[in-house]
Amino acid sequence: MAVSFGLTEDQIELQKWVHQFAEDVIRPAAHEWDEREETPWEILQEAAKVGLYSIDFFAAQSFEESGLGLPIALEELFWGDAGIGLAIVGTALAAAGVSSNGTPEQVGEWVPQMFGTEAEPKVAAFCSSEPDAGSDVGAMRTRAVYDEKTDEWVLNGTKTWATNGGIADIHVVTAVVDPELKARGHASFIVPPGTKGLSQGQKFLKHGIRASHTAEVVLEDCRIPGSCLLGGKEKLDQRLARAREGVKGGRTQPSMATFERTRPAVGAQAVGVARAAYEYALEYAKQREQFGRAIIENQAIAFMLADMKTSIDAARLLVWRAAWMAQNGQQFTAAEGSMSKLVAGETAVRVTEQAMQILGGNGYTRDYPVERMARDAKIYTIFEGTSEIQRLVIARTISGVHIR
Repeated sequence: MAVSFGLTEDQIELQKWVHQFAEDVIRPAAHEWDEREETPWEILQEAAKVGLYSIDFFAAQSFEESGLGLPIALEELFWGDAGIGLAIVGTALAAAGVSSNGTPEQVGEWVPQMFGTEAEPKVAAFCSSEPDAGSDVGAMRTRAVYDEKTDEWVLNGTKTWATNGGIADIHVVTAVVDPELKARGHASFIVPPGTKGLSQGQKFLKHGIRASHTAEVVLEDCRIPGSCLLGGKEKLDQRLARAREGVKGGRTQPSMATFERTRPAVGAQAVGVARAAYEYALEYAKQREQFGRAIIENQAIAFMLADMKTSIDAARLLVWRAAWMAQNGQQFTAAEGSMSKLVAGETAVRVTEQAMQILGGNGYTRDYPVERMARDAKIYTIFEGTSEIQRLVIARTISGVHIR
């Protein structure tokens, strides 16, 4: 498909539809749920009623031929509010984990259950990070041991920083099946609803995205059916055999396979947060008067806004390029997915801080939304690969050198 900077009629309609929901439903509730630091189930239900929180919506955008459907929708959603936005899309990360590593039968069985129904929405959690294993996935300690007698896997360990962890109906868990192989000895598993041995650990009180539930997930002799190994045991055994023989290549480590698919989408979220702060600061600068004139008439403010707008547009283009490449089978020869997430995340932090600066003392108070936006923005330089890790991925890719 040819590259075009003009959106199709369908894409424009999608953009308007999600923007309207963000403006009418999300924004009016953003401050309340940020203060409450709870999952906004009422908003999730509203999103489910209009079809925004559903497997059909995410599937349609994921398979949209240009690859731009999901980034467009996410930018508008997170323009509304990042915390509520993440509460709505957090399940999609778990769904991506199943889609990346599971069989078609597993995708068909488990992904629909993750979203629940319009009347009773459910959420899912993707559990990869651990207290001693964040960016260093090779340090993962959660173990999965196969019990041949019962055809079950037994999981033990603690996961951390899990979006929807503990409150999810379905958890997707990455665990070590062969410690000697380190990162190549990992596999992903579905932990079905009501499984004994899974519990919520500490719930984190966060700096930002506070309407999104983040917690530890504790697995104690957690038994799951053999069919819950994503991809199946035959493929796992083949992959482990190749790894033991020292064969390079093959299947990507499960957590990394998921993150590779989601980085442009995370970048789109950051663009939405940055754009919201920029637009608020722009309108404020037009109306706020000091020394007898609107503050936007001062070059210091006007030039800051010009830089903010330019940075946002540049970040969006990197996100769109990566999303288009991924959808159209183009190889990330220069880690374009990491580029999009890196630039968009750092743009969000810089732009929201500049918005606070333009508002002055008002921007530092919770009476104005840019303070919340700045708190929300910071996570985009941390989760799903810190800015430093993105630079490492990019540097390794462009150099061909294993940079440490």
